Amino acid sequence: MKSANGKPKIIVVCGPTGIGKTSVAIRLAELFNGHIIGADSMQIYKYMDIGTAKPTIAEQTRVVHHMVGIVTPDEPFDAARYAESARQIITGLCQHDILPFVVGGTGLYIKALLFGLFNDDVSDPHIRLKLKAEAQTLGINTLHRRLHRLDPETAQRLHPNDTYRILRALEVVETSGKPLSRHHREHGFAEQSLDALKIGLQMERELLYERINQRVDAMFAAGFLDEVKNLLARGYAADLKAMQSIGYRHLVETIQGRISIGECLRVVKRDHRRYAKRQLTWFNADPEIVWKSPEQIEEMIRLIDKFIGADKVGEN
Repeated sequence: MKSANGKPKIIVVCGPTGIGKTSVAIRLAELFNGHIIGADSMQIYKYMDIGTAKPTIAEQTRVVHHMVGIVTPDEPFDAARYAESARQIITGLCQHDILPFVVGGTGLYIKALLFGLFNDDVSDPHIRLKLKAEAQTLGINTLHRRLHRLDPETAQRLHPNDTYRILRALEVVETSGKPLSRHHREHGFAEQSLDALKIGLQMERELLYERINQRVDAMFAAGFLDEVKNLLARGYAADLKAMQSIGYRHLVETIQGRISIGECLRVVKRDHRRYAKRQLTWFNADPEIVWKSPEQIEEMIRLIDKFIGADKVGEN
């Protein structure tokens, strides 16, 4: 399925955590006989199901899902690798006239897929080692504050405990003399290789936060603590990039006796709400996104129908 200029057509369903992207996307993909391509930087990992709100087996049975549970937690994975893999899947789907639905809340993954990334060859192993040593001695929060001074735009979208990305952003600015955010702007993400209809899901902020709180409660009730214990038992170290994500790092602290389970639950809810706020800031900067509430399915269907130029949906 391609546009007049020969670019593959895709539907993007994006928005903050906890808003219901999976359920909306499954309903739409069923109607249009599409496949779902995950765009979530945590759902790509195996064995990390509860804490990432990964689509259930039943949901993955209803609609074919790609880019979900494809790498182990200790395997390197980034936006460039995501974009390359997702483009290959999209190409194959379009050859079989299957409509791809790119679904998730990782804005950088979606942007890398649509526009590519700047040539990420800015590196210096000596600076990298120096920064790692400083993180050990000074703490990652100190380096995050430094990044706020040097590259406030990048620092704003990174969690203060995101060691990997904070160190990488500092390495770029110290090596090149330019902030990572400026590299991205100069690259421009200018050559879009796909024709995308972007649908963003939104709702009243307080309602969203309540949904997030309820989702975290459900995660803990479903055995999130046991999931983290099993990951550690499998030999996945607590300092892995994947294990530093929201919920996982907090539960490691609980397992190690540093915080109580009650405090862990409170902080996980808080950090998910903060993450949702950062996601909304990212997506609100994209003027191409058409915003709908999760209940406006019929309006989304009309948008997609018009976009793909189809007269009917749900044909077999």
